[in-house]
Amino acid sequence: MTYCVADYLADRLAEVGVEHVFGVPGDYNLAMLDHVVSHERLRWVGCANELDAGYAADGYGRLRGIAALATAFGVGELSAINAVAGSFAEHVPVVHVVGAPSTDHQGAHRVVHHSLGDGVFTHFMTMHEGITCARAALTADTAAAEIDRVLTEVRDRHLPGYLLIPTDVSATETHPPSAPLPAPVDTTDPEALAGFVESARALLEKAGSVDRIALLAGLLTHRLGGREVLRELLGAGPVPHATDVWAKSLVNEGVNHFVGTYAGAASPEEVRAAVEDAAALVVAGVQFTDLTSGFFTQRITRSRTIELGARTASVGAATFSPVELPTALGALVALVRELAAAHGGATPREHPPVESLPDRDAAEPLSQDALWAEVAAFLREGDVVLADQGTSFYGASTHRLPSGVTFIGQPLWASIGYTLPATLGACLAQPDSRGILLIGDGAAQLTVAELGTIVREGLAPLVLVVDNDGYTVERAIHGPAEPYNDITRWDWTAAPAMFAPGGGATACRAETVGELRRALTAARDDPSTLAVVQAVVPRDDVPQLLADLTKALGQANSRA
Repeated sequence: MTYCVADYLADRLAEVGVEHVFGVPGDYNLAMLDHVVSHERLRWVGCANELDAGYAADGYGRLRGIAALATAFGVGELSAINAVAGSFAEHVPVVHVVGAPSTDHQGAHRVVHHSLGDGVFTHFMTMHEGITCARAALTADTAAAEIDRVLTEVRDRHLPGYLLIPTDVSATETHPPSAPLPAPVDTTDPEALAGFVESARALLEKAGSVDRIALLAGLLTHRLGGREVLRELLGAGPVPHATDVWAKSLVNEGVNHFVGTYAGAASPEEVRAAVEDAAALVVAGVQFTDLTSGFFTQRITRSRTIELGARTASVGAATFSPVELPTALGALVALVRELAAAHGGATPREHPPVESLPDRDAAEPLSQDALWAEVAAFLREGDVVLADQGTSFYGASTHRLPSGVTFIGQPLWASIGYTLPATLGACLAQPDSRGILLIGDGAAQLTVAELGTIVREGLAPLVLVVDNDGYTVERAIHGPAEPYNDITRWDWTAAPAMFAPGGGATACRAETVGELRRALTAARDDPSTLAVVQAVVPRDDVPQLLADLTKALGQANSRA
């Protein structure tokens, strides 16, 4: 068989770590998908719709470091564009591959299906300009070079990219890659790094001891490859540290000197004090957003702060660039060790306990507080938790996680329903872990079709649907009794009959603490079966953190 551009793309996707390609077939990408299906290192995962496929690719990319999404021109790619925008906002590298009409049809400005009928074929690529870091409309002459360029930028910048492949270009003969893609390059300037180290040393020495320093870690530390260096830094001395809710599970929450989750004025007092009153504060990879900062109530004193961005490092008012975040963290490791050796630090305290099962009566009706405390106690090392935006995310994120649990949410883009398809992607990306999906009833209705894909793929997550009879977050913001916040109430225990008529799924309803405990235990005891738990809670009950945020959000929207 002739080696063609579709083969080249498949080889390069496999090279960067993609093993599964998510998407929906269409006549413009069918022939290209033949090469995905036949590739020995790739597996096609067809989804119910393109939006879900994009969400699934996002969930996969968060755990694997890169993902691939395949759709058809126009109707397919625009169905997925919301998911791609979310990946851009949340720094997830997803390659969006779009099968397009042939170059002959495009050159002749033919009025073909899935177009706008004006003979212009660049509209949809233009729509992707603000939500991708690199784009290319492939031609026979440029295909290999452009595939390499876009994949390299997606990998190195940790953002989505876009490849438009006409049907004839996909089938064009070409040569296999002659060399691997270029390795990522650290662009840190040595002089800038030296200046940063000098200024950071002065601030840390002024703090006097390691226990008077604090560290606040954010999402970019993970996305930019700084997680292992961060662990090394936290092991260099007893530095009190926290994460924001966006970076939940970035660090081990059961180790010495983890103080909790920081959300500005919505944080527990001991967390606020540790972060905001530190003699020197390292802020690593944090992007303060409305829903992660207590609606911009963070109180960070710049003169006492070392701030690490993607390619800049600041000490007080002095900024040093380019200094890449992992490199800056590495420099701080040595400085903290120096400080610990010279000045000592506090005696390490006992490990804070991972939350145990609360002492509640089994007959107690479920509430938001009871639900999330029980879920936190249920989690085990290796679990991957996906918490949908709303009561699920803000209820679960305030509880300490056991070591080795991964927590995924989407608090910036905040597209409800995202986590159900993302669970599909996450389970395929990390098959040895148990997926735990926490999602509201309204959100789940948006993307429920992927339960069928999950069953087809032989996956067995726990799906906990929070049944509070509608859009509770929106009710907390505005219009608690208005019809636009209502939904049709479903019987989620019927899900197995719909999505797994041949078996492979169970479902139950929990209205009390005891019923929830039995449901969670049954799901844990049968890790090979998809388990759906319909957890019924009061209609207007919200976690405290979310109550604080929705109050501020409602006030802000009323002033707008």
